[in-house]
Amino acid sequence: MTATRKRTKATTAKPAASGNWLARWFGRWHGQELAGASADGIPVRLSSRHLTGPRDLAVRDLGFDQPLLWVVVSLLAWGLVMVYSASIALPDNPRFANYTHTHFVIRHALAITIGLVAGIMAFQFPMKSWERMAPWLFAVALLLLVLVLFPFIGKGVNGARRWISLGVMNFQPSELAKLAVLLYAADYMVRRMEVKERFFQAVAPMAVAVAVVGMLLLAEPDMGAFMVIVVIAMGILFLGGVNARMFFLIALVVVAAFALMVMMSDWRRERIFAYLDPWSMEHALGKGYQLSHSLIAFGRGEIFGVGLGGSVEKLHWLPEAHTDFLLAVLGEEFGLLGVLVVIALFMWLTRRIMLIGRQAIALDQVFAGLVAQGVGLWVGFQAFINIGVNLGALPTKGLTLPFMSYGGSAILMNMVAVAIVLRVDYENRQMMRGGRS
Repeated sequence: MTATRKRTKATTAKPAASGNWLARWFGRWHGQELAGASADGIPVRLSSRHLTGPRDLAVRDLGFDQPLLWVVVSLLAWGLVMVYSASIALPDNPRFANYTHTHFVIRHALAITIGLVAGIMAFQFPMKSWERMAPWLFAVALLLLVLVLFPFIGKGVNGARRWISLGVMNFQPSELAKLAVLLYAADYMVRRMEVKERFFQAVAPMAVAVAVVGMLLLAEPDMGAFMVIVVIAMGILFLGGVNARMFFLIALVVVAAFALMVMMSDWRRERIFAYLDPWSMEHALGKGYQLSHSLIAFGRGEIFGVGLGGSVEKLHWLPEAHTDFLLAVLGEEFGLLGVLVVIALFMWLTRRIMLIGRQAIALDQVFAGLVAQGVGLWVGFQAFINIGVNLGALPTKGLTLPFMSYGGSAILMNMVAVAIVLRVDYENRQMMRGGRS
């Protein structure tokens, strides 16, 4: 009897508070506690409710993470409204005289619809299928990055050749390259897990692959997409367990390489100078024009904004207001509160995606976990760069705000990436119910 009581106390004892506070915090969702942990202390949420019984109880099956889906839907819907608001006056500009007032919002809605269909199709593929397709998808992305450079295939806009016309929309191969590199890097780390401590054997082949993609992107040129791809690849290498000391050494080399690219390019260097002093006579009507008018838009919005549709900066003062600088129009019309809501939504979204990836790794689904965390890095980093550029905290880059800015291929690939994350979560739930992934 005494031994039984001791065993009962041992099994019901609470885990030590020290060292586990961060894991417990990440494991909570709407008041839920961690239901269990793997051998290395990684939390696994077994249910959408607080579990009080043994771990083999039936788990409520919601199919996939519904809050995650609704946050993405909210961003898409808000982005659709803002694209319409930011582009409604463009036909008054002689450059867009042949367009209707609904030209951009209709195409944006079409891109969302296509993305929805593509996302539903992507969700149907198990993660094992994505793992098998990763090298082939990477090869297709490389082929498209080469084809877009040909004048009779690639479409040039403002001196950059980044698009391939597909009739209903212009497809940007660099957006596919983000997903392809993400899947390839995750697959590579799973295949080369045994050499992750030997840095150069583990990293050199992946570095060559990213360098090839980078050369093709810089030929377009599209340095912004290259930066996102480098962050995705390096993030997956780090999360995959590559030696941390050598990893930070290569990170310094990458930062030095980007700094060298800026110094060797006159127009990139001029952008940096314009960012440092956008109000000077030299830059106010040149490279600093977008940034200065973006800051004016935020200033006009103050705390509560001027109201939906009331933006003045979108009336031909702020260039690319419906794409790269959509947040500036949002800040003018919804004020500081609107901007804070957008930031909070992206922070929650990034954290939730990273948690799904962590959960997959805890279930020994390393490829799925790295893919989900790679998507989290992609969405979080690109949103961070776009918000920083709009607020004047970072130099101007041609990166859109995920799920919100106008752009057909960007919306399409964002929705496919989220569908893959939902598939990871779906398989996590299946495994926690005792089934197979």
